[in-house]
Amino acid sequence: MPVTDPIADLLTRIRNAGKAKKKRVEIPSSNIKLAIATILKDQGYIADCKVVEDGKQGVLTITMRYYEGRTPFNEIMRVSRPGIRTYKSIDEMQPVRSGLGIAILSTSKGVMTDKQARKENVGGEVLCTVW
Repeated sequence: MPVTDPIADLLTRIRNAGKAKKKRVEIPSSNIKLAIATILKDQGYIADCKVVEDGKQGVLTITMRYYEGRTPFNEIMRVSRPGIRTYKSIDEMQPVRSGLGIAILSTSKGVMTDKQARKENVGGEVLCTVW
């Protein structure tokens, strides 16, 4: 069955794997999913992400990270949806939870965190927030 929102599917699978204390989760791969997973890895929310080629589109394997039995994130939430796109300029962007979390944006310079977007002075579509 086709997925109408692949980014929401990625975030839901990560959230559910964390609640079920799974070691890793496998997701059909795409460039945007790999970019989001790489940012989550760089920020310390997941342990690792790899693409395993299967002759089709590939499988994104995410290794979860836990501290004292809990995931490093409290909430991982989709912001911009297929029916309601959310765009923010550099002036409109607010820090997530007073700087304790991150927002992942799709900008003209690629997928990046809100902090990187402020440095690059670009706005874009807010894909999700993590804290």
